[in-house]
Amino acid sequence: MRIELRPVDEGDLDLFRRFAVEPWLIGLDWTGFRDAQASARRYAEDGFLGTDDGRLMVRADDETAGLVSWRSGSFEGRTKYWEIGIALLPEHRGRGIGWRAQAILTDYLFFHTPVMRIQAATHPENVAEQKSLEKAGFRLEGVIRACEFRAGKYQDGYLYSRLRDDPGPVVDNSSVTAPADRPVGGPSAY
Repeated sequence: MRIELRPVDEGDLDLFRRFAVEPWLIGLDWTGFRDAQASARRYAEDGFLGTDDGRLMVRADDETAGLVSWRSGSFEGRTKYWEIGIALLPEHRGRGIGWRAQAILTDYLFFHTPVMRIQAATHPENVAEQKSLEKAGFRLEGVIRACEFRAGKYQDGYLYSRLRDDPGPVVDNSSVTAPADRPVGGPSAY
């Protein structure tokens, strides 16, 4: 299976609209109906490649499987980190696409930005995502108590991170677009 990340194009906006209005499509991250046209406005602004956040499409064997995202944060106001996320279509879950896409995105961000830390949060009941993050080289840091309002109440979350110096997973060359002599995350991995 070959996994690639690529910039969002206009044809992807229908999928973004679906994520905004179809509760079953996004799973546990559903937070209610959202403006279905917001994605078109954002795409027109910067193609989802902003200074402080972005999105790339996940392709698995030449088929759109979902998207990955990142946004900046800082614990003390000076040292930036990225927080990443992923949304895969149901038919692409459970096939090893998610961990590979998150590993490729992490390598891409370490290659192109000077951050030391990339983190990801997930739900305690999302065991598949926890395993995916661990396969992508992330470590569990702990529980974030009452960090989100979901399904009518405050819910805990799990926080994972990978530092620049942490070993990343081996994503074999059949899964990425990078040639064998180039590091994953280099310019040809998206």
